[in-house]
Amino acid sequence: MADLFNVQGLETRFRTREGYVHAVNGVSFHLKEGETVGIVGESGCGKSVTVMSTLRLIPTPPGKVTAGQAIYQGKDLLKMSDEEIRHVRGSQISMVFQDPMTSFNPVLTIGRQVAEPLEIHNGMSRAQALERAAEMLKMVGIPNAKDRLNDYPHQFSGGMRQRVMIAMALICTPQVLIADEPTTALDVTIQAQIIELIKRLRDELGMAIIWITHDLGIVAGLAKRVMVMYGGYIIEEALVKELYGHPQHPYTIGLLGSLPRMDEDAHRRLTSIDGLPPVLLENPNYCPFAPRCKFALDHCWNENPQLRTIGPDHTVACWVDPTTGKER
Repeated sequence: MADLFNVQGLETRFRTREGYVHAVNGVSFHLKEGETVGIVGESGCGKSVTVMSTLRLIPTPPGKVTAGQAIYQGKDLLKMSDEEIRHVRGSQISMVFQDPMTSFNPVLTIGRQVAEPLEIHNGMSRAQALERAAEMLKMVGIPNAKDRLNDYPHQFSGGMRQRVMIAMALICTPQVLIADEPTTALDVTIQAQIIELIKRLRDELGMAIIWITHDLGIVAGLAKRVMVMYGGYIIEEALVKELYGHPQHPYTIGLLGSLPRMDEDAHRRLTSIDGLPPVLLENPNYCPFAPRCKFALDHCWNENPQLRTIGPDHTVACWVDPTTGKER
């Protein structure tokens, strides 16, 4: 099956008083039709900046995409005009943003904000768009949806606002949905409801999903394939079962070790990763995880490893085999 979305060699920089922040460093990934891919990693590793760069949502200045391609249906999103990319965003590729509390315009009604994509992209009248908006709000579980079109964002709870945001993202039936930590600000009960909702809508609408999170537990039940990011790089990629069963990068092992277990290892102590995330003011010529890695060898300090295949659908950027502690 051909790739629906293909990103190659993406690099993004931010200019600051201290220097240039190397936020995304040569990231490449692909997405097939109907596939769900997870991107995981700690805060500041480049997950959100990666996907926002592909949709040209990085504020310029201070940010700038300095290299790479983002091919969607044979066209490079990074080379489109502003008018062309507007017709892709919201209609063919939609995004659910991280914070449901601040992602809406507080002075416009919910109905106006949910219906607007249909007026812009599908040429519907206001009345037609509002009717469809009520249907979408009902689909995502908003009670009395038609009556709530004239309400404002502050009249909705956090969980309801997140549902409204999903309705707004899906109202044009996009082929790709990018969900940027959509459950971070919600309690665990609402999290579970939102995840089940997106899984149901994915199956009904047949869309592909990129799910960004720092929670590997969520990805386990949602995605087919997962990419682990660190310091602006993808450092491991594999099918979910393979990655969780046989992690090959010390950082991935550390992330999984910090997860509570419900199986035979339930009584195992949780582990932490010593040290701090890298300062991205420099693009290191060594492995960015080396300062925190208990397996680090001399080679790790002299050359930054590239992703290489170590098994079927499994790639890793690491010089060391963590099962033996020796160089691969």
